[in-house]
Amino acid sequence: MDMHDGADAVADHDEAPARPRRKGVYILPNLFTLAALFGGFYAIVMAMNSQFENAAWGIMAAMVLDSLDGRVARMTNTQSTFGEQMDSLSDMVSFGAAPALIVYEWALTGLGKLGWIAAFVYCSCAALRLARFNTNLAVVDKRFFQGLPSPAAAALVVGFIWLMDNQGFQGGYEGPWLEWTAFGFTLYAGLTMVTNIPFYSFKDVSFKRSVPFIVIVAIALGIAFITLHPPLVLFGLFVVYGTSGYGVYVWKRVKGKPVSVIATSTDEPDEQGLHQ
Repeated sequence: MDMHDGADAVADHDEAPARPRRKGVYILPNLFTLAALFGGFYAIVMAMNSQFENAAWGIMAAMVLDSLDGRVARMTNTQSTFGEQMDSLSDMVSFGAAPALIVYEWALTGLGKLGWIAAFVYCSCAALRLARFNTNLAVVDKRFFQGLPSPAAAALVVGFIWLMDNQGFQGGYEGPWLEWTAFGFTLYAGLTMVTNIPFYSFKDVSFKRSVPFIVIVAIALGIAFITLHPPLVLFGLFVVYGTSGYGVYVWKRVKGKPVSVIATSTDEPDEQGLHQ
């Protein structure tokens, strides 16, 4: 997943296993995973019925639930190989297929073949990103994601739809300008998922440490700010994060620092393409 691929948002089984995963099936973490999967499925159904705001809420709910399942598994000592695989499959539906179908239904149908090709590029890039993530789990610097995490990519695409729909713009009915804008967002989010651009993972932030009182005040102010206009504020945050990796890349280049997030190399010739 990431944010697996919150935010992530986004993903919590991202960390390399300290010991072999058990193969049992545990109810609690998989309930969160199934709930996230339902969020993605619900979003698809809502989009098919032209209820795009509800579709956006389904993806947002999936993002939150996706960020919790791994944490719940670690807190309750119920990590398992089954849970990890289930999480990846859920992510593919909620942050891969669902956003692609939603944006296609909302605006890309009017572009003909180019529309469904853009949606397919996004969907396939999400699959490739998740597969690479699972493969590179043990060699990636935990402070960064390798490419845009899939929940953040979904938030970028669906957040744009949510904002436009909230402002009364009806996708393809508004004309080519909105169709091509949606086309650009879809391709940007999809292709950025499969780049090697480093995106901060927030995994070195500890929620168990004490913090200054001002931090809690800042969080309260942040929540209040979001409630002023959730679609606009949240979409703004998604855009900032969705472009931040390129800023980090340029900054590291200017400073002469390594830009790769691969912590260790592999001597296996057949795997070299994965780690570059």
